[in-house]
Amino acid sequence: MKFVSRMTAMIALALAIPALAQQQTGEPGSPSATTTIPGNQLPAPAPKFGGVIEEGALQSTPWWPPRVVPPKDAPNILLIMTDDAGFAVNSVFGGVIPTPSMERIAENGLRYNRIMSTALCSPTRAALITGRNHHSVGFGVIAEQATGFPGYDSIIGVDNATIGRILRDNGYATSWFGKNHNTPTYQASQVGPFTQWPTGMGFDYFYGFVGGDANQWGPNLFRNTTQIYPWIGHEGSLKMDRSDPKAKIWPVTGKEPTWNLVTAMADDAIDWMYRIHQSDPNQPIFLHYVPGATHAPHHPTREWVDKIHAMHLFDDGYEKLRERIFENQKKLGVIPPDQKLTPWPKDILPPWDSLSDDAKKLYIRQVEVFAAYAAYSDHEIGRVIQAFEELGKLDNTIVIYINGDNGTSAEGGPQGTFNEVAFFNSVAPSVDVQMKYHDAWGTEFTYNHMSAGWSWAFDTPFDWFKQNASRLGGVNQNMVISWPKRIKDKGALRGQFTHVIDVVPTLLEVIGIPAPEYVDGIKQKPLEGTSFAYTFDAKNAKAESRHKTQYFEMMGQWALYHDGWLLSTKVNRAPWDAFGEANTDPLNNQTFQLYNLNESWNQSEDVAARHPDKVKQMRQMFIDEAKKYQVFPMSASVAARVAAERPSLTAGRNELVYTRPMTGTPQGDAPFLLNTSYTITADITVPQGGAEGMIATSGGRFAGWGFYLLGGKPVFNWNLLNLEWVKWQAPQALAPGQHTIVFDFKYDGLGLGTIKYNSFAGVGKGGTGTLKVDGKVVATKRMEKTIPIILQWDESFDIGSDTITGIDDADYLPPFPLTATLNKLTINIDRPQLSPEDINKLEAGMKKAASGIQ
Repeated sequence: MKFVSRMTAMIALALAIPALAQQQTGEPGSPSATTTIPGNQLPAPAPKFGGVIEEGALQSTPWWPPRVVPPKDAPNILLIMTDDAGFAVNSVFGGVIPTPSMERIAENGLRYNRIMSTALCSPTRAALITGRNHHSVGFGVIAEQATGFPGYDSIIGVDNATIGRILRDNGYATSWFGKNHNTPTYQASQVGPFTQWPTGMGFDYFYGFVGGDANQWGPNLFRNTTQIYPWIGHEGSLKMDRSDPKAKIWPVTGKEPTWNLVTAMADDAIDWMYRIHQSDPNQPIFLHYVPGATHAPHHPTREWVDKIHAMHLFDDGYEKLRERIFENQKKLGVIPPDQKLTPWPKDILPPWDSLSDDAKKLYIRQVEVFAAYAAYSDHEIGRVIQAFEELGKLDNTIVIYINGDNGTSAEGGPQGTFNEVAFFNSVAPSVDVQMKYHDAWGTEFTYNHMSAGWSWAFDTPFDWFKQNASRLGGVNQNMVISWPKRIKDKGALRGQFTHVIDVVPTLLEVIGIPAPEYVDGIKQKPLEGTSFAYTFDAKNAKAESRHKTQYFEMMGQWALYHDGWLLSTKVNRAPWDAFGEANTDPLNNQTFQLYNLNESWNQSEDVAARHPDKVKQMRQMFIDEAKKYQVFPMSASVAARVAAERPSLTAGRNELVYTRPMTGTPQGDAPFLLNTSYTITADITVPQGGAEGMIATSGGRFAGWGFYLLGGKPVFNWNLLNLEWVKWQAPQALAPGQHTIVFDFKYDGLGLGTIKYNSFAGVGKGGTGTLKVDGKVVATKRMEKTIPIILQWDESFDIGSDTITGIDDADYLPPFPLTATLNKLTINIDRPQLSPEDINKLEAGMKKAASGIQ
């Protein structure tokens, strides 16, 4: 009989797994044995069997492979990042909005005033979780703007393993709560594949929404990869009286819903933490917590709005707010004391004193709701932090709380908007129209955003906004970090230049886990960030930054940081100007600015004229970095990229057939009926007693279309950005029996093909719709304009019922199930084709535009 000793088993294990930094516990081969892994290969190779196998079990020796665990005393990690929040949003860095949870971390740890983003959400998030530049991992822009180039395809390649995957394979419990804006739009449906979802990128548990933003009262919500609707049954009874179209303000009555994602997400995160702890108290956890706040729509509870309103923080207007914040920042020492505030941009943002009384009233309401949203979110983050303490884990937990994935958003434009979807379709509702929604601001009846004047103030001491990669207002965030077991220099400030790509290498260094060389047999790209773990020690408080060079590029605006200097392109487009003629040569057709950030910390003094050689040198450095990190080809287009063709389950298909109800198809895989002619044919059977309900719909309350039976009468209804509804309705209810209902729309424009030529000449045009019942025309109406670019992105294409919100509150409320039998639904699409003459004209126009801006 063979016998393998414990020592022999240990040798066998050592041969199977290299011994570098290996730590083992328990008796080798026993069920309780654990081991660390070298980490250079994920998953780690299976160890050789260390027991004995004879013909009979009684003569054999069992042996269990050890359970993989992180290095001894590996910390828990809570990685938080808020959304669309500039440097001055939080109270820690001089803002007026109370954020006590962030203050708690700052007081028990470190404050960082030079942590950089990419100027936009998806790109920053991809960089944060991979430790690589955003173009390197396919996120040069947001997923909804993806194009067919490696730096812009919205695919995090298999050679760029995330921090979730690395930590999971090294024994951590991993989770992701909140916003996931890193799944390609064409992989966001229930068809999958799910490899680019959080659960496919190393996060074992996901609770959140897929896309850029979400209605916090009723989001496009998932648990792992299953869509869920937990707010159903928690609805309030809010109603908005729109019966008087001449009313200055539409009153809101009733009780607010009792469910909001901001709280529900914290509840779920805490539940997950307790579940892991109670199952295995010793397993370290990695919790990635990324709430939707403060991205539009701003949806706090009324309780928080009332709290902020009572503080009267904004009554003096946005210019006074900016000045007050600037002085706060100097007093707190979070900015150098000798900085100058850049001028107020009167040419794009009207001074407060020039506004009408209605505008002031509206704008104050807008910003109070925004502030309430920020404060509410911070409060719920505090509950998650408190749960770590209650579980006895906080002392050995690294809490990284990053304020914003980019600067404050100005995508509401100078006047703000009650419907952000309107911005993405180049529609800016007037103050008079928005005043009607004053009392409803922040409720489920608005998809609201604030005036860009507040956004400029919330980026103090910098200027410009989200999207502006060449200005610090777009990229300079702030961050607080606590780790009581390691960081002892409590409350101190760190000013070293860092970037979100530095977070992954920092975490790996302090845990003692190497970046893997291979994952699933695939050679990994090297990390591109630089660890800032050295800043945790007080002796390095004033040490030079180890991150020496960093490029920035977003939609044709770009900059380069190198060793204290910043070369920038002058801003040539406000974020709300998405439909103008794009710069056709964004690399060269620029005005260059140069800043010595050691002297002009907030980018207030341009010294390009004094250092032409430096400008030339750094411009070449940018080109070198751009080549290295997949920045080329550069494009300055914005809306055109949203409308551009990309992979989809419906791409290239002109006929779509459905034979049974189906809900939840996201817009990226839904039939796209903008800027085209189309015919929708429904074959249904009406039961005795009649029928009603939704046949098919796409979008929701803030933009979309619906094809339904209302009181038995066929209806086709276009919701034009919650500003206008164009409706075709049959005069008679359908009798029992089988019927064919057809809606046919003939589009007037040239279609999306014009965008290829730097022109929007073919989009958003009108057309004529015809509704037929059993071959007979029952309604014909012309629609003078159509939605040009996008429907409501967090609402889906549904057949047989309507999920989340309906497209016309006056007609029905979801789910509005179809009580007739759907036999068949057919959608035929007839997209406009450009003639050679059309192409010649568009190309000539593009050449003329290019020559005009050179």
